[in-house]
Amino acid sequence: MRTYLVRSLITSLVLLVLCSVLYTAAGWGISQLAFHSEANGSITKYGSTLIGQPWNDGKSINPEWFNGRPDADNPLVLNGTPGSSGASNLGPRSKTLVTDVEAMIAEWKAVGIDDPTQDLVTSSGSGLDPDITKADALVQVPMIAKARGISPSALRALISRQTHGPQLGFLGGSYINVLQLNEALAALTS
Repeated sequence: MRTYLVRSLITSLVLLVLCSVLYTAAGWGISQLAFHSEANGSITKYGSTLIGQPWNDGKSINPEWFNGRPDADNPLVLNGTPGSSGASNLGPRSKTLVTDVEAMIAEWKAVGIDDPTQDLVTSSGSGLDPDITKADALVQVPMIAKARGISPSALRALISRQTHGPQLGFLGGSYINVLQLNEALAALTS
């Protein structure tokens, strides 16, 4: 009986070390080697490139920066309301959705963008989308050029440099990370 007890304790200890310590350490080590930035949260000076960051300084839209998509929790705040992530779950016939979209269109018009793209007035599936399309960035060029005194051609060149192609060359469409675009904008103006 005693031998069975000792064997079971040794087996439990070996499995504990294998499954809890070695397996976890191997996963951590592989992630650090293969995906170092992502494994550490992709943190930059202004935040994480994996989560939409606020650029609005308490306003709905800050004309000095490229703005991301609206937050599902608070549609008049672009990427930045603390709280839960998730879609708004508002369907195409929802009066709330129509009201929110009309309010966002009015906000964009107030800063000089007469025809905002669909993505800039509707929230993403997570409400925390860090990326916008090239069209979303280009529509903001006149606003930022006026607010910062930068030529529109310099801003369009910056957008082209920050545009990433589809993942693996065929998954999804091209995109721009708003945080990286604004960091490049800050470097351009400093």
